[in-house]
Amino acid sequence: MKLSTTVRLALAGTRTDVLRVLLTGVSAALAALAVLAALTVLAIPKAPGDRYAQSEQYANALLREPGLRPGVAFTLLLLTLPVLALAGQCARLGAPARDRRLAAIRLAGATPGQAVRIAATETGVAALLGTLLALALHLLGRRVLDTPDTNGLLTLPTDVLPPVAALVAVVVGLPLLAALVTGALLGRVVFSPFGVYRQVGRSGAPRPWPGLLIGAGVAAFLAVEPLHRWYAAQDRDLPVWLLPLLLLGGGLLAMLGVVLGTGWLSYHAGRLLHRVARGPAALLAARRLLADPWTGSRTFAALLACLVFGAGAAGIRAQFVADRQLRIEEQLRSDRLAGVPTRPADLAPNDFYVHTMDLVHTAIVVALIIAAGGMLISVAEGVVARRRAYAALVATGVPRSVLGRAVAWQSLAPAVPAVLLALTAGTALSRSVFGEVRSGGGQTQVCDATAALCADPATREQYTRIVADPVVVRAVPVPLDGLVGYGAGALCAVLVTVGVGLLLLRSSTDLAELRAS
Repeated sequence: MKLSTTVRLALAGTRTDVLRVLLTGVSAALAALAVLAALTVLAIPKAPGDRYAQSEQYANALLREPGLRPGVAFTLLLLTLPVLALAGQCARLGAPARDRRLAAIRLAGATPGQAVRIAATETGVAALLGTLLALALHLLGRRVLDTPDTNGLLTLPTDVLPPVAALVAVVVGLPLLAALVTGALLGRVVFSPFGVYRQVGRSGAPRPWPGLLIGAGVAAFLAVEPLHRWYAAQDRDLPVWLLPLLLLGGGLLAMLGVVLGTGWLSYHAGRLLHRVARGPAALLAARRLLADPWTGSRTFAALLACLVFGAGAAGIRAQFVADRQLRIEEQLRSDRLAGVPTRPADLAPNDFYVHTMDLVHTAIVVALIIAAGGMLISVAEGVVARRRAYAALVATGVPRSVLGRAVAWQSLAPAVPAVLLALTAGTALSRSVFGEVRSGGGQTQVCDATAALCADPATREQYTRIVADPVVVRAVPVPLDGLVGYGAGALCAVLVTVGVGLLLLRSSTDLAELRAS
């Protein structure tokens, strides 16, 4: 089959297929914009001087200081996780109708491999259009926003551009990756000329082994402090690559464990619901959860990843706040012992790191909104895909209100424990490294005399003695306000998606679907 024929067949279809292509392209554009922004931050050249020399042309300290730029780029790259999950959900929109169309193409003489290539080409072309749009927006924004402020400083790094090879890698690599993933996911789908069916994949109840991944992630974070002490005892510096490897690898393992563990939570939530429920709605939801417990892992993947990262960020922010408060208390104590007045400048809090974590919080909220969009598409796709079954239930006398409550039960039953698990895992990660703050351990000069004698340099020395400052260790409080906010936001997002699913349910339970589906 020629490439032109493959592309023409991939882009053919109904309005649902066009919507799927557009949403996939928009998702790819958002992911590409985040990657291009991260590459732009990393492309800022090193300022002349030592390794601590700052790029003074920028107004934001996150861009000026070279040590903070990798963290900014890492945060931007993390934003691609919910966006890529959203792209995966968009690719599933209207999938049953697409599968039937590919089965018809098989009936016309196409091979199974050609049918899979047509579906992969559809995703790849849509993603390519999205990345090209992202590149155009990035270049346009670089021109439009390249305006210094009143002090002549740039707000964004519009004076630099990533290498051409990096730009080409993003524009071409993301669509290629999307096409390969689509082809791999369709490996268990058989497009027969006489219908479409999926080969048997997972069978039986999910196992709790994803908990081992969460434990491994926490263990990687716990290993940071012992490794620091061991290298210090050996009078050696910690390798540059080791700390990012532990933190990034541990975080990804914990996120993966939470996402995969949702299948186990869904299955056991279904078992519990089936055992204690008495109404038909809860029983229908329980049987659906038992039949396909992995739906929760697919639907809530991006949301749970954002919650793990958000809970960890909330813990780091709480550590910065506790450290700031402890340093202020230590300054007051030291000045009181020395008999000197405390300067207001010494009590002025350095809120730079706290404000930085507030920016991270904003990025997480944006990611949660994107993840909610992915859930919305997933719920809508599930309702539309099962419209014939729902119409059959309505035809047999099941009220639509019962089906609506069943959809709500099916979404909320696994969502609540999964959200709690994600917040707990993220909190455990942050407290493994940032669980306490320390201050003190130095020496303070104490003047045991009147204020006049202590103020006189001639008499101060004879009344002065050296006092060792005790080491103060204080546990960082659990950021309950941040955790409750993230959890409530996530559950509100689930409720909104359920509400939209209920709106689609009314049109999807029309009895005409029994003939048209």
